[in-house]
Amino acid sequence: MTEIQQAGTAREQGADEASEKMTSVDSSGGTATGEQTGPQSGRTWRAVWWLGRPSDRTALLIWFFWQIACYIYLILAAPGRTEDPILDRFNRYDSYNFMDIARYGYDGRPEDQDSPRLVAFFPGLPLLLRAVQFVIPDLRLALVLISFVASAVVAVALSRLSESYREGSGHWTVLAFFCSPFAVFLLAGYTEALFLALAIPAWLLARQGRWEAAAICAAFASSIRISGLFLALGLAVQFLVARDGLRAPKGWRKAPWLLLPGVPVLAYMLYLWNRTGDLMAWKAAEAQYWGRYPEAPWNVFINTWHRSIDEPFLTTSYREEIISAIVLVVLILARLVRRRWADFAYLAPQAVALLAMSSFYMSVGRASLLWWPLYISVGVVGTRRPWVLMAYIAVAAPVMAINVGNFTTGAWVG
Repeated sequence: MTEIQQAGTAREQGADEASEKMTSVDSSGGTATGEQTGPQSGRTWRAVWWLGRPSDRTALLIWFFWQIACYIYLILAAPGRTEDPILDRFNRYDSYNFMDIARYGYDGRPEDQDSPRLVAFFPGLPLLLRAVQFVIPDLRLALVLISFVASAVVAVALSRLSESYREGSGHWTVLAFFCSPFAVFLLAGYTEALFLALAIPAWLLARQGRWEAAAICAAFASSIRISGLFLALGLAVQFLVARDGLRAPKGWRKAPWLLLPGVPVLAYMLYLWNRTGDLMAWKAAEAQYWGRYPEAPWNVFINTWHRSIDEPFLTTSYREEIISAIVLVVLILARLVRRRWADFAYLAPQAVALLAMSSFYMSVGRASLLWWPLYISVGVVGTRRPWVLMAYIAVAAPVMAINVGNFTTGAWVG
């Protein structure tokens, strides 16, 4: 993995100042007066500044045309494979667990004999879904729209984060991200898009030295999935090594903010303790219903390989899981060698959770969407060596299209 070239926050601040200066130009009369006529004009200029970054517009265009491409492939893949309504094609498997929690709470449907499994899912997305239900009664549509909006936020945030490492890399990083083999989960009623819409801005805010705002975003992310704690660990390490973090004058005063992401997790665990008498009931449910329990990493690999042979209908899926696991290990080693301590602190716990806390590889591919250092690396290297980006897209994009077709027609991927 090629080293991501670091750029200080001064450049981004300078870009912001330049943008603000540009927005002071009065284009209505074709003359640069630098004058504003009132509060309404100020609001207008702020809106122009927000939409005026070319990298943001490019990121949204990539997101928009990716959406169109996925819908085209969804339609083309359906004949002979599924007659499900379009909303049902995006809401598979865990999507219905989120909808059940939103409707009935963690008791689940009265006729559901396996409702204890629901505590494995953190409450952030179901709570948002319940709120959106007041406006959009169809929970299937609400889930899809949440992912739709969140993925747009991810596109802009990821572009800005990549630009903070290397100017001009943002659109390439966004393109690499949406060509991920498992990008279908950014369309589906799953947590990935919503989590990333909070986690990536948190990382970007931390790089800008805005630790309080970063902690708040991370806290919301922690309410959605346990990965929020991995994010919090990465932010804490970033705070320790950054010049505008702990080493800044009176920087220690901001340190307590980094405890905030743990509050939603602790609150949910206390809720589970009151409900079941077990603080870790969510983990027990994962072990009981999904086989997620500690296992030696080599045994996990062997079990997954045997499953890829013994379950021919899932051979491709298991092989993708194995490849994703290898990519994660290589990515972590690259971050370690390059001394990217914050990235390492964020990624390493994921490797433990995915590769050693399950009896076989499960959802490793889907989790790859959370590894933004990978896509930033592809984008940054792609600005210097375009063939790397082309090679990546040549491999990733066809797999992404196939997985869109498989998932939306009822097959499991990732």
